[in-house]
Amino acid sequence: MHAQPTALARLRALVLTPAQIFPLALVQLGALWLIIGTGAAVRLTDSGLGCRDWPGCEAGHPLPAKNAHAFVEFGNRLVGGVTIAVTLLVWLAVRRTPALPRWAPRLALGVFVGTLAQAPIGLLAIASGLRWPIVAVHLLLSIALLAAATVLLLEVRAAVVGRVEPLVPPELRRLGLAFVSAGFVLIVSGSLATAAGPHSGGGAADKIDRLGRLQSLVYVHAVLVGIFLLTFLFSLGYLAARRDRAPRIFKLGAAVFALLLAQMGLGELQWRTHLPWGLVLAHVFLAATVWVGTVALATLFFRPNVDFADR
Repeated sequence: MHAQPTALARLRALVLTPAQIFPLALVQLGALWLIIGTGAAVRLTDSGLGCRDWPGCEAGHPLPAKNAHAFVEFGNRLVGGVTIAVTLLVWLAVRRTPALPRWAPRLALGVFVGTLAQAPIGLLAIASGLRWPIVAVHLLLSIALLAAATVLLLEVRAAVVGRVEPLVPPELRRLGLAFVSAGFVLIVSGSLATAAGPHSGGGAADKIDRLGRLQSLVYVHAVLVGIFLLTFLFSLGYLAARRDRAPRIFKLGAAVFALLLAQMGLGELQWRTHLPWGLVLAHVFLAATVWVGTVALATLFFRPNVDFADR
């Protein structure tokens, strides 16, 4: 008689399909997008020191007291915990999906490790009294993880629907790398402008470490917006001239451009209304959305899903 395989043996023999893990990869992207907004809400509502202990809120009190700042900070931690769990599940699932390329498990592992690293970085930010370099690293790591999750999601989708050879010429692919790089530098400048702005993050604006003068950094940010806009517009014009070959990629580019225009309008509005935290939070959420669209567009320049070649 043959012994029945153990649960561990069955788990080791488990093979998943890209279609099975696609919803999980989509949830991962959504969680990483959401936590950028909840992290921004912590700073913008001066809740960064709402919980001074970790992982509980206060020493001897793991749950937040009846304090709005504590609930905002603790809520962000809960979202972070869920996000860590989701990225772990995605990594484990990708490892069991042989239809994906060999680099996909390494990318999924990088997303998990990076998300896990956010916990000690957050603790360090609290211990340092919200010093701006640590807070900025906290945000920029989230942005990098969001980009990685976008690439992974598109790779899983390509394994489901099929992939074709690049639909755009090499020079446009290089332009894609250029506008992604410009977009990341733009987000860096935005985080530095926030570090010089009125939102202290901890409710004590006169005691929180500041970076330079806000007005100077806003001007730098505006210049970088122009550079990003030029590189993106040039790419979009290139796509428009060849939209018969890649019509859906052109439509995606046009949608990202529309979001970018909305983001610029919102940025101007928040500046003219003296940076109310609600508008700034919307600006952050929209920036994360534009970033996902930008990375997705550049990724499809190199590794297009087959249905993006359809009319």
